[in-house]
Amino acid sequence: MSASASVHLVPLRHVSAAESAGWHRVVAASMAHDLPSVPAPEPGQVHAQITQTALGSRRLNWLATGADGSPVGVAGLRVFTDPGQEHLSELELHVDPAHRRRGIGSFLLSEVVAACHAENRRSLIAAAAADSPGEAFSERHGFSRALTLDHLLLRLDELPDADLPPTADTAPPGYRPARWTGTVPDELADAFAAAKTAMNDMPVGDLDYGSVAWDADRVRAMAQVIADRGDTLLTLAAVHDDGTMAGYTEVLLPQGRGPRAQQYDTAVVPAHRGHGLGLWVKTAMVRRLRAEHPDVVEIETDNAEDNVHMLAVNHRLGFRSCRRTLEFQLDLPSG
Repeated sequence: MSASASVHLVPLRHVSAAESAGWHRVVAASMAHDLPSVPAPEPGQVHAQITQTALGSRRLNWLATGADGSPVGVAGLRVFTDPGQEHLSELELHVDPAHRRRGIGSFLLSEVVAACHAENRRSLIAAAAADSPGEAFSERHGFSRALTLDHLLLRLDELPDADLPPTADTAPPGYRPARWTGTVPDELADAFAAAKTAMNDMPVGDLDYGSVAWDADRVRAMAQVIADRGDTLLTLAAVHDDGTMAGYTEVLLPQGRGPRAQQYDTAVVPAHRGHGLGLWVKTAMVRRLRAEHPDVVEIETDNAEDNVHMLAVNHRLGFRSCRRTLEFQLDLPSG
């Protein structure tokens, strides 16, 4: 029997509490099977993800249910809307391991691809853990491997102060530290936006990712999106004597305050590279976390495998590789 005959597909226009709970059950089961070392998101995190609009995009959601009405699979499509990324879409797809190999994932993907055509998208990107069922699924459905990410973990509770580089105590000559929680202070907003734009040169492999122009309004909007979903964003920056922001690092504390923080962006503006600022801001952030958030015991980050400079910085700080993620891309024919 085909999946379409035994599975009911529901586009989620307004996500109910029951639908959100069902989505969470599928994601938790999928991650426990495919990524047992990664903490599953809390129900509130999942609800925020599927109901809160991400910056510069819209989201479409589908819930697949079995004959008895229980959830068996989910698919989310992020449709990018910013100039420079209007060709792009991003897929999240999970099938409960107890219901795999019945065509449910393929059924969901066909709906997603149809939506991509309706939205005039030329590129669909998706992530899968290396050597996982998601990798095989992506290759079987015509996705090409575009980027490999190395995930690294830093255990703060196993890192004595003596092991931290001494650059955390004093900013490099010509620079001063700035730190904030949530929205950037008004006096730094323009400088922060300019530094954010520096991320456009980060390695993205063969992904057709496009680029985004940042301004003060956009960085404020980004912080608001994160706050609206219940997460906390910490930022630590290096500001040059001339007032420009030379580099920064961001760490996300998910709602619920679990033991693992997520590294967001770390960037050093090209004109200020070569002064050890990347190592300095990341080390200072570790000290900040230990002082202000002692419940956080580890930080997870990821780097493109060809981003040798940032990998070297992270290894110098004490991060250790723990897994790999493959970024796939499906090129969609026009029309």
